[in-house]
Amino acid sequence: MLLALDCTGFDQDGLGIGAVGDQTVHVAGAVPGDRLEVAILHRSPHGPHAWARLVRVVGASPDRLAPACPNVGRCGGCMMQCAAYPLQVAHKQVQVERALTGLGGAIEPLVPSPRVLGYRNKVKLVAAARPGGAVVLGAYAPRSHRIIDMAGCRVGEPPLDPIARTLARLCSQHAVVPFHERTHKGTLRYVILRANHEGRVLAVLVTAARAFAAGGALAQELHAQHPEVAGVVQNVNPARGGALLGAEEHPLHGAAELPDRVGEVGLKLSARAFFQINRVQAAALYQATLAAAAPTGSDTVVDFYSGVGGIALTVAPHAGRVLAVESDPAAADCARRSASAAGLGNVSVVAADATAGAAIIERADLVILDPPRKGCAADLLRAAARLRPRRMVYVSCSLPALARDLSTLQALGYQAAWTRPFDLFPHTPHIETLTVLDRTTRAA
Repeated sequence: MLLALDCTGFDQDGLGIGAVGDQTVHVAGAVPGDRLEVAILHRSPHGPHAWARLVRVVGASPDRLAPACPNVGRCGGCMMQCAAYPLQVAHKQVQVERALTGLGGAIEPLVPSPRVLGYRNKVKLVAAARPGGAVVLGAYAPRSHRIIDMAGCRVGEPPLDPIARTLARLCSQHAVVPFHERTHKGTLRYVILRANHEGRVLAVLVTAARAFAAGGALAQELHAQHPEVAGVVQNVNPARGGALLGAEEHPLHGAAELPDRVGEVGLKLSARAFFQINRVQAAALYQATLAAAAPTGSDTVVDFYSGVGGIALTVAPHAGRVLAVESDPAAADCARRSASAAGLGNVSVVAADATAGAAIIERADLVILDPPRKGCAADLLRAAARLRPRRMVYVSCSLPALARDLSTLQALGYQAAWTRPFDLFPHTPHIETLTVLDRTTRAA
């Protein structure tokens, strides 16, 4: 049965929404201002919500665009790509203002991404087999484990899609068997491709076991057809869960890591290192963090959840001492070697959980927080407040977690002065924010 629907906005996942009776209907690929015909796929048993498939655009919104990617609405990655970019920016601005009312101080205008396509420096692809046996590198369709072939994706930096297509073809030619998550048979689980500022690429082939007979030849052929591939690494992940990477790695061809540059900062990125995927916006975010922190040459700065050290190394030339606290050993090692290569002798990397690291630090003039999506542990926020920094700078990728943590920090004597949103992920609902908090007189 087809229903008429007027799309009036986006939901928090980037789906278009409209009302049918007392129900809110969520539709992938819908743009505010559209008049649509939709077919209901699922009704929530827990509330007045339903999800529908877009059947036909009866009347197009003035903000509707033809999508650049062939898989929009199928892969689940760029749900807002049919909407004009200014509309996406306006939607994200409203989301920040709603989430942080009364908590984030002044909300500044969102900083848009200079690139809305070709901005991702890393892609993660799931290996699967077509019925005839050919290898496909793709992504899971929303709310399923059905693989969508990602060939033709336009959000990756230019070298990545052609290399992924070649790699899928070479895997088919070498009879590489994709791993099947239900039978636990097969070899290749995932492929990760990372491009640097020069267009050089590191390819990571994640296998279920160490044995990979075709690995060496496949890696050499990939480099021969794409000389920009600086290295191919095998990562062994025998785990039965959803973890992407394992701890064991073996170089198959060329380099095992990739040097990159973000603004003025040089980084050494291993196969397992986490790094912001939008390099241009990451540079803007790092510079904004430096300006917000405003360190002096005598300040001690503590950067919690420092990752590979992008923010720590940006701040270091302007500070007296920088302590970068990171729990992941691979990321901590990258940060340590990057600081050494840059001649930044005032950077010390503390390879520890953030809360444990805070316990061994005596004081800080400035604290930087850049946690994962779940936000900061409450114990860490208390420990950070005990260091009595005059200012904290909080970089967040989750508005609910940020709102929770700002409330906690307010109770600990740190008041948010302002928040600036950044769009690092065009066409998706994700938002990065930078919040400055100053110590009040009642701080512990």
